[in-house]
Amino acid sequence: MNQILNPINKRSILVTMAILYFEDKFLIQLRDDVPGILYPGHWGLFGGHLEANETPEEALKRELIEEIGYRVDNLTPFRTYQEGNRIRYSFFGPLKIPVEQIVLGEGWDFALVTPEVIRKGEHFSQVARGTYPLVPSIRQILLDFLAEDLY
Repeated sequence: MNQILNPINKRSILVTMAILYFEDKFLIQLRDDVPGILYPGHWGLFGGHLEANETPEEALKRELIEEIGYRVDNLTPFRTYQEGNRIRYSFFGPLKIPVEQIVLGEGWDFALVTPEVIRKGEHFSQVARGTYPLVPSIRQILLDFLAEDLY
């Protein structure tokens, strides 16, 4: 997966995601374990697809409200990744609310995890009662972020 080099075309799938951190931990989402979605039963980041005429940041702000009831003012762009026709825009910023105030509106579970969990590539969910892997591309984005030491 490389940074975006090619122009966006009509067949591109555009997604945006948030690297949210609290102290030395990162907020991740356990995707529902249902057929028909990419990486069911895997840990990922909160975010989603861009709708018509949305910028990546506008889409991310909307997704964070829908998925965890979190209104964020500003996020900092991190990197843009392209894999085939999928373009992923990543942003980062601090989680400014207590984790207890998060209301999960999408997904199976969420957790604040340490860099060690990200490096390991899997995490145990109390809700799902099992250990689940991180989405490989999301794990790489988080590893890239950790290497930059921006938090």
